[in-house]
Amino acid sequence: MLVVLAGCSSGDDDASGDPTSGDATGTEAETTAGTDDATEPADEGTGETETAAAGDGEPVELSVVWFEWAPAQLLEDFANQEYSKVNPNVTISMDAVPNPQWHDAIFTQFAARQTDFDIAILDSQWIGEAVEGGHVLDLTEFAAESINPDDYPQNLLSAYGQYPRAEDGLYDPAGNLYGLPALADSYVLVYRKDLIGEPPATWDEMIDKAAACQEENEGMYGLAFHGSGGSDEAAVMLNTQLWTHGGEIWDPQELQVEGILNSPENIEAATQLTDEMLPLTPPGFVGTAFISEVNAAMAQGQTCMGFNWVAGLEGLQTPEVSGALGETEEEILEKLGFARVPTDETEIVSLGGMGMSVSAYTENEQEVLDFLAWFQQPEVQVAWGAFGGVPAQTAALESDEFLSARPWNPAFVESVEDLKDFWNMPEYFRLLDIHNSEANAMLSGTQSAEDTLNNIASQQQEVMDEIREGGL
Repeated sequence: MLVVLAGCSSGDDDASGDPTSGDATGTEAETTAGTDDATEPADEGTGETETAAAGDGEPVELSVVWFEWAPAQLLEDFANQEYSKVNPNVTISMDAVPNPQWHDAIFTQFAARQTDFDIAILDSQWIGEAVEGGHVLDLTEFAAESINPDDYPQNLLSAYGQYPRAEDGLYDPAGNLYGLPALADSYVLVYRKDLIGEPPATWDEMIDKAAACQEENEGMYGLAFHGSGGSDEAAVMLNTQLWTHGGEIWDPQELQVEGILNSPENIEAATQLTDEMLPLTPPGFVGTAFISEVNAAMAQGQTCMGFNWVAGLEGLQTPEVSGALGETEEEILEKLGFARVPTDETEIVSLGGMGMSVSAYTENEQEVLDFLAWFQQPEVQVAWGAFGGVPAQTAALESDEFLSARPWNPAFVESVEDLKDFWNMPEYFRLLDIHNSEANAMLSGTQSAEDTLNNIASQQQEVMDEIREGGL
């Protein structure tokens, strides 16, 4: 299965202008990454290397902040199981916070210029905010010594590490890196193959199959998808609808939203979401739905199809989660199937995933850089995929270990070249708050599609105008 090195995505974060970043950080990082101990190929598939610190020195605990979901526990378990073979003095501690508090849990400490975490796993769109604030280390020189950019799908390396992003959304060799991939991700379609047969290839076919499944199976609903107002849940679903139908959410060159987001074509696409898709969901479901709600709807036999993040599906194939569908994993997977998001005017799929960035205020810079160099080794990325994570290197994605590790992994690989992200700018979180709250109102059934897009366009244009006029 071929991963084509193309696509769209977003960037990462750093500490430009800070004494701990730029040339100073680059020099320290280069020294770290340039040692044979930090980057020498491993002898075994789990990336066992000889680091300078292995077996020596005082114990060090590296704290990572992320949000509370299955990959956070997977990463902590994987790192402590495998990195301990390389450096037994270092342990990884995961601080997993509720998703709605994830951003503030990081940036409140950044604002104080003192963190109790060493590594921040940042959503791909927060990088600009962190870089402009001087809160994360510039990893450019470190990365030049510790990774090979050609090992990655170029849109993913850009999404999880670069700021600013190149116009084509691909990795820019002349650009700066402020993070390295922690976890790749995308939307996929989960479907009841025992009820609908082959997965739908197009958006209209998906709606038709969902409607037929709902009509033929009393007590079941056709669709489940995200729409909560907590973070970006409703916004991503809205973007997916618009992008799939050929729309755009802004013009990044002109900083223009009005007339683009609320174009007649986008209003028509969003109206399909409210008028044709919402009636196929459980009553009151979408306005509060995120990863666990969609998983539960599929696991309990409540819905025929659902959209969810690949990395959020962990456990869905097990009797512990989907016991209503079967007593064994084999029985469950006779009913559940996984496919890439259906197409319409385009093949675009919403990008998820995150990079690891280093706090500019860490007291364990050397140990963090050693860990990052280890985690990015190709054999470690393969092992990470086999463990249940979603790697961001081409060879790992194409490996038998990854493709067979989880039943949804092939659907993700099919999506990689078509991934697309939100805005990549420091004002992202301000724009997102508008986007998600208005989209949540629409998906909760309290606002029309036209009013929603007009409201978003008007409010976001004010932000863009302030940027254009130098007001931020």
